[in-house]
This record gives sequence, C-alpha cells and structure tokens, in this order.
Amino acid sequence: MARRVGIYTRISRDDEGEALGVARQQRDCERLADLRSWQAVKVYEDNDVSAFKRNVVREEFELMLKDLRAGLIDGIVAYDLDRLARQPRDLERLIEIYDERPRLEFATVTNDINLGTPDGRTMARIMVAFANKSSHDASRRIKRKHLELAQQGKDSGGPAPYGWRKDDRTKVDPEAAKAIREAQREILAGVRIGTIRTRWQEQGLGNPREGTKRMAHHQVEHILTNPRLVGYRTYHGEILYGDDGQPVMGEWEPINTLEEWEAVCAAVAERKRKHPGRSLARKYLLSGIARCGLCKAKIRGQINQRWEPGTKATRFRYQCSVVNGGCGKVARAGDPVDRLIAQLVLEEQRSQAMVTAVPSEQRWAREVELEQINTDIAQLVEAERSKQITVATLLQLLPAKERMRDELKLERARFYKERRQAEAKGDTANLTVDEFFALPIERQQEIVLHSLSAVIIHPAGRGRRKFDPSLIEPVWR
Repeated sequence: MARRVGIYTRISRDDEGEALGVARQQRDCERLADLRSWQAVKVYEDNDVSAFKRNVVREEFELMLKDLRAGLIDGIVAYDLDRLARQPRDLERLIEIYDERPRLEFATVTNDINLGTPDGRTMARIMVAFANKSSHDASRRIKRKHLELAQQGKDSGGPAPYGWRKDDRTKVDPEAAKAIREAQREILAGVRIGTIRTRWQEQGLGNPREGTKRMAHHQVEHILTNPRLVGYRTYHGEILYGDDGQPVMGEWEPINTLEEWEAVCAAVAERKRKHPGRSLARKYLLSGIARCGLCKAKIRGQINQRWEPGTKATRFRYQCSVVNGGCGKVARAGDPVDRLIAQLVLEEQRSQAMVTAVPSEQRWAREVELEQINTDIAQLVEAERSKQITVATLLQLLPAKERMRDELKLERARFYKERRQAEAKGDTANLTVDEFFALPIERQQEIVLHSLSAVIIHPAGRGRRKFDPSLIEPVWR
C-alpha cells in the first residue's frame, strides 16, 4: 500500500496575491512523490506567510504537525527545508514527531535530507541555523533601508493607506479623505468610534482586510489619528524626528492641518482616560438623562413588551426601574418624549446661535513660544555636534527644554481640541427634527446635553391617556 504523504508549500511574500509561487512548489513536490511511489493526500499551503517572524502563526504548518502526530499522514514532502522551518524551534517540533514515529517519510525537492536518521537531523539543524542567520541578516538590511527611506520622508511601499489613491500613494483620494474628515468631525462632536466603524462597514469604507467586510476598532481609530494625515513620517508606529528636532515630513499630500489632527488625537485620548474599557453605546436618546418625577432616579429606555410589529403602539418607553434603584411607578412612551425634547432643544439652540458662535480664525496664543523652544533644542543639539558644548552639558540643559516643549504641545492640542469640539457641537442652528434623528445617537445626546442637564418625567396617572407635554420637564443649563 502506497505511503500517504502531505505536501507542504510556503512563500513569505505574495504581493500579487495570485499564489503562483506555492503552485510551482506543489507541482514539483507532486512529481517527487510520484517518483517515490507515495500518495499525496493533502496539500498544506501557507501563502504569503513568514516562517521567520516569531509572532506569525502558520495555520497550515500547525495542522500538518497535528495530522502527522495523529497518523493521518505518513510523511512530508516540501520543496526545500527552509520552506518548512526558519526557526530552530519549529524544526525541533518536527524532529520530535519523527522521533516518536521512526517510520515516517521525509523528502525535499532541492536536497536529500532525511529526518528519520541522526545524520539527516544534524544536517537539517545546521541548514536551518544558516537559514535563520540569513533571515536575520536580510531583516537587518531591510530595517536599515526602511529607516533611511523614512529619514528622507519617503514611503516604504505596500498597500496605500486609506485616504490616498491606490495607484499613487502621494495623492489624496478625495472620497476617502471626505469620509475621514466627516468621521473626525463626528469624533469631536461626541460620536463613538464603534458607531463610525459600523457605518463604514455598511458603506464599504475604510479598506477592510481582504476577504472580510469587518474592521477592528483599533483600525478605524488608527485611520482617524494617523500622523500621516498631517504629513508626518512614522517609523515603527512612532513619529520620526530629524536632526533639527522637527518631525520628518513625508512626500505626500496631507489630509488634515496640524490643528485638526491634534484636536482629534486629543479628543480620542481624553475619551480613553475618562472611560477606560467602558462601552459608551446608547440605544435611546434620553437614557441616563431622563429622571423619574417621583423618586428622581435615572430612567433608561427599554422595549415595550406589549409592542407588536405592524401595530401603532410605541416600540419603546422610558421606565423608572426598581432594578436600577427607582420606584418603578413612572413610565412613558418614548417616541413622543424624544420628539418633544428634540424640538425644544433645537429651538433653544437656534435662538442662541449668534451668541455662541465660535471665532474660527482664533489662533493659539503661545505658538511663537513653542517655535522658540524648538529652535533652542535644535541649537543645543547642533552645538554638541560641532563640539561647542560637551555631551554632559547638553544632557543638563536638554531635559528642561524638552519638558517645556511637550507641555506646550499638549496645551496646543487641548486648545484646538476644545475649539474644534465647540465648532462641531455648535453647528445645530439649522437642523430640522428629522435631520436631528438621522444623526448618530451619541451626536443626538451631545446636542441635548449642550442645552439640558436632565429631563424630568412626571407621572400621568392610571389608564391610557393622550400624551401631555406639560408632564415632561426639561432642566435647562
């Protein structure tokens, strides 16, 4: 009976995504299996997967080891040993299985290594050690090249980040840039990143990973706060600074001004500090804002259990709940309460529009001071480089200057964040009630809370009654 073997194919990079490299390996391995009179029963393919990077899991490689240990296959055929392993620990895991099952077969197209013999294992260990060193050397050269490109403000290749054209990474994609700016305005107005992610997934925005329409929360956050948006070049996720102490500028069109970008980054960071690990999702406009007129406990929206699809009955109501520490004696249909509050708030904000207008041309008052600090830091570094001062002197003077620079940058970010937030939240003068309810729920709540500190819902008595606006009491700020 022919021995059943698995064919393992792998290639580290497949930029075109056509899997031509692994297909060539498979054909050569199948020919070798035929020559040995073995039956190839399964192909384990890891396309576009590194065997050198420690944080990469090769799913097909792991499955092959499991099948080999379980006796589902009687051996392995690979194109070359370095397709199987470039880390000694992976080779040792394979050798351990061959120790347990001495009759397993092993063959590669490019050389004659047999893991079933002591000499073959020794040779395999030597070859993998050399392959590992080769990968280390290549990695070091690539990192040095990428650092040099970064210092020159050039791209390192790869797929175009969202916001720039796929055929020319230096040119802005107008539609994507528009989506980014709109999402940033929503962030400043109080909308959650999760809400933006859901909308982007529905609209097909944001460059989700190939083969899926879903994006992770951190991916959307990175798109909206990426230093590339303002033209800054990054290296290993950090902004790269030049010898003059200034950020290295990339050779591409920016999407944001510095003020816009810093405002968004500050707003995201502030929200993380205020609500670490807590979901800010809301389903109903006045949840946490409405209060019971009897016990003054907070009221939350909940589904009306008597509601049936197709009926005119309201779908949800605001209910004082004993579970949440309330008296449980006050409840009101949600839709009419929401519409009443929306009308009152929008009318009040229209009347205040001229009074609360934000001067958009106002500049941060300490901009010149920050520029002078940056100049001082650059001069100190240059003085040490030209041997006018010692390293010891530099290290005595530099920390205080850097501390002052960082404090000023934080103050500038906070200033522009508050100004942009005021602009985003104050732009409600011309909203209709229908346009208000078309906004994300977080944005609706921000608009309400801009004018109200609470909404008191008073009891209406027993039995069915017509909605009475006088029993809904807004508490104005």
